Amino acid sequence: MDQTLPTTSSKSDRRSKSKTPQASKPSLMMAFFSCLAWLYVAGRLWQDAETRTLLASLLKQNSAQRPKTLTVEDKLTVLGCKDLERRIVEAEMELTLAKSQGYLKSQFKQSGSAPGKKLLAVIGVYTSFGSRLRRNVFRVSWMPKGDALSKLEERGIIIRFVIGRSANRGDSLDRNIDEENRVTKDFLILDGHEEAQEELPKKAKFFFSTAVQMWDAEFYVKVDDNIDLDLEGLIELLQSRRGQESAYMGCMKSGEVVAEEGRPWYEPEWWKFGDQKSYFRHAAGSLFILTKNLSEYIYINSASLKTYAHDDTSVGSWMMGVQATYIDDSRLCCVNSRQDKVCSLA
Repeated sequence: MDQTLPTTSSKSDRRSKSKTPQASKPSLMMAFFSCLAWLYVAGRLWQDAETRTLLASLLKQNSAQRPKTLTVEDKLTVLGCKDLERRIVEAEMELTLAKSQGYLKSQFKQSGSAPGKKLLAVIGVYTSFGSRLRRNVFRVSWMPKGDALSKLEERGIIIRFVIGRSANRGDSLDRNIDEENRVTKDFLILDGHEEAQEELPKKAKFFFSTAVQMWDAEFYVKVDDNIDLDLEGLIELLQSRRGQESAYMGCMKSGEVVAEEGRPWYEPEWWKFGDQKSYFRHAAGSLFILTKNLSEYIYINSASLKTYAHDDTSVGSWMMGVQATYIDDSRLCCVNSRQDKVCSLA
């Protein structure tokens, strides 16, 4: 009869059995911490989702209260530009109507002539601060003075020396002109114009605008102070043209536009006259004549009329934009000798 011996576990088996529960503890710890991490991440995600939802609801609530974005039209209205634009349009409409009625914007104030009496001409002699000697020569040659000047005005002819103001208003230059005018009473002083060589083109705007407001005449004549005028010949010429509307009279010419700086008669804006660099037809600057309606046109549009380097080309450019009648009269070409001319170089 066989006896079964008791089985004895080996040492190695005991070691493996004892290590099994010890080896499972780290796994449990890792699983525990993984659960904690998952719960933390899930909580943060849930919190972020709630935050986003809350922010979205707040933005939605505030969107109705948020001021709207201003458009360009709104900004223009706020700045007052819309009202200014409306007034500009109205002014353009008034100007269009004035042009259709012969450039008459309103009834001008005529302060230099008797009511109801229309003069034949206003003659403006351009002068400057340093030309007193030349003015005195004029007064003893073709230009009457004193009582003779008054009698000439009774015939419908006004003659005035035309001058602006000094750049330093009220200085000795202005005071000397004021004093001379108190004695001779033969100046038209343009208070809004600065007397300077480079400002000469603008002087035409001031002269015609001022003269047409002060005197009701058929013609307005610009004369340089370096010519000798046959006054009776000019009066005869003007009388022969009475009743003619939109007349632009003078010694008509055109010619090269000087583009080289430093040369006489340099035109800084030469490039505006095309590749041929030629001036349009215009009356020479020594003497030219405009009828009343053209002078009124200059007065009405003076703020927008473009000036060039010279007064005669500036006036010629203004006449291109209207229905002016160009009258080229050789008697108005001022040369060295008279020879049946109205004017000659002094």
